[in-house]
Amino acid sequence: MPNVNVNDISLYYEESGEGEPLLFLHGLGTDGRSWEYQRDFFAEQFRVIVVDVRGHGRSAQPPGPYSVSQFAADIFALLDHLQIDQFHLVGLSMGGMIGFQMAVDQPKRCKSLTIVNSGPELVPRTLKERWQILQRRLVLNFSSMEKIGEFIGERLFPEPEQAEYKELFVQQMRENDPQAYKAATNALIGWSVRSKLNRIQCPVLVISGDMDYTPVATKEAYVRELPTARLQVIHNSRHGTPIDQPEAFNTAVLQFLRTVSEKRV
Repeated sequence: MPNVNVNDISLYYEESGEGEPLLFLHGLGTDGRSWEYQRDFFAEQFRVIVVDVRGHGRSAQPPGPYSVSQFAADIFALLDHLQIDQFHLVGLSMGGMIGFQMAVDQPKRCKSLTIVNSGPELVPRTLKERWQILQRRLVLNFSSMEKIGEFIGERLFPEPEQAEYKELFVQQMRENDPQAYKAATNALIGWSVRSKLNRIQCPVLVISGDMDYTPVATKEAYVRELPTARLQVIHNSRHGTPIDQPEAFNTAVLQFLRTVSEKRV
């Protein structure tokens, strides 16, 4: 599978299918394998591009520092290499943050934006949010990547029937370079494009698991700031919605993309 050199690093990506370009961006500490239940499904109708973000998976893992703007610039450089001007984007967690950054940096290139269990900022404002950030930093500084994977994986996939999902997640986390993972984490904390949401021109679908870390009400609040956005809640789902509820997730995204395409005709 191909790697491309952009912005002085090597990015790993995979392509499948034909049609309008559809880009998938994974969450923190994982990689393109997170989209196992989406790639073949959407490749029946779209040109699917799955990429490992800088510092993750089979892409280069320099020590950092990183920034969300840098992640976005890397992905734009990859798309330029692939001669893709406009595209649909689906981003999970960190991937959703990168999606927001891309949509405000180059709004005319985004045909649509699907944001999954994510938001336009990671700025701790409440005491609970500050405690969560502190917890994350403590775990980051005093645990191995495998222990971090097990700790997070237990929260993502706590049910006995989800053991396979948890093991895949822990495996991906285990493969991370600790310094690269720390650099990616630090890139997210304090990041915000919330004041720039008015730049986003394309239709936006925000998907939330009903049991996600971030309350549905938080997503409702920023959706109200986006005139082209709507929120869809997927039930019996936590943070890894594309994995723990793939059928409901795929149906929601496909219906949204069809609606976008119909409006463009």
